[in-house]
Amino acid sequence: MGRRPARPHASVERRVRHGSLAWPLLGGYTLLVLYASLYPFEGWRDQGVAPWAFLLAPWPRYLTRFDVLSNLAGYVPLGWLATVALARSGMGRAAGWLGWLAPALLSLLLEGLQSYLPRRVPSQADWLLNTAGAGLGALLAWALLRGRLLGSWMQFRQAWQQPGAQPAWALLLLWPAAVLVPAPVPLGVGHGWPALEAALHEALAATPWQHWLPPPSAAVPPSPLGEAALVALAVLLPLLLGYASLRQRWQRALWALLLAVLALALGTMTSVLALGPIHAAAWLTPAVQAGLVAAAGMGVLALALGARAAAVAALLVGAVMLTLLNRAPPPPYLAEWMRPWDDVRFLHLHGVLRGWNVAWPLLAMGAALRLALAPYNPRP
Repeated sequence: MGRRPARPHASVERRVRHGSLAWPLLGGYTLLVLYASLYPFEGWRDQGVAPWAFLLAPWPRYLTRFDVLSNLAGYVPLGWLATVALARSGMGRAAGWLGWLAPALLSLLLEGLQSYLPRRVPSQADWLLNTAGAGLGALLAWALLRGRLLGSWMQFRQAWQQPGAQPAWALLLLWPAAVLVPAPVPLGVGHGWPALEAALHEALAATPWQHWLPPPSAAVPPSPLGEAALVALAVLLPLLLGYASLRQRWQRALWALLLAVLALALGTMTSVLALGPIHAAAWLTPAVQAGLVAAAGMGVLALALGARAAAVAALLVGAVMLTLLNRAPPPPYLAEWMRPWDDVRFLHLHGVLRGWNVAWPLLAMGAALRLALAPYNPRP
């Protein structure tokens, strides 16, 4: 009989099976780049110009500091994440080159697609700046990898992160960007159905299918009790998702404290952006305070839940929150908040933030479902 091949060491096997957080972060950031590059996604048509013609066009006459910084800095995380993700997948030295080349090709493709959007102007300057930014990110990531400065992060994840929690962690890291957009209640995310419903009715107007859609639902402002419940649900969704992705109960308590600080800071920042510094505390109405206190109380009780139970609870909380939130009208100060974004330089960033606000709870529920269906989730 032949000798049985040696079984790899347990720590090696765990490292092979443990996916990299860089992949879901890379996927999410790539979607944001796509959204920012092609927003507002309307007016597609052939303008009689080849999609690669911008490469031979004259250099832009006006190139502001904002254009340079935004195009350069926007692709640094893309190059960094692509390099780290590829390196963690065993690409070796090729990870640095591919981590730079892939974002450069993506930028080239997106600049070409902008030739079909009347409101976008492709530019070889934008492409070169994007490529340079991706190169800087790839170089930084490769230097950190060669210096083994990312090893401690891997050890931290193994001590803190539940198996399969990479998407959840990525979404929790990006949660602050979602709540900066005003919603019917402070810290609310996912208020997208009214806009989608209006777009569907407009798209099907004067067609045989216009009567297939139900009449537009009437938006009803929530009562103080309803507002408190919505605030509590909005905070509980990231709280429970964090509970489901952490290993120990003390780690959950630390996450709850961090989330409380984040929620207060982000609520204040949103109020400042919408109403000005003198109204920084205007969002902390009695109903909002009651919702925050309720969320804190339920968060303490949820510390005893197992990881799978916390994931299921996050799914239920997300479903109830989206149902109730999308019955409410937009916040009254939304127009004031949007005024600074009317500048064409900020239009695309505004679109990214609003789109991320709508998408975040749906993605969070998907991450919670992944954790709920995981084959093994030890209790904290």
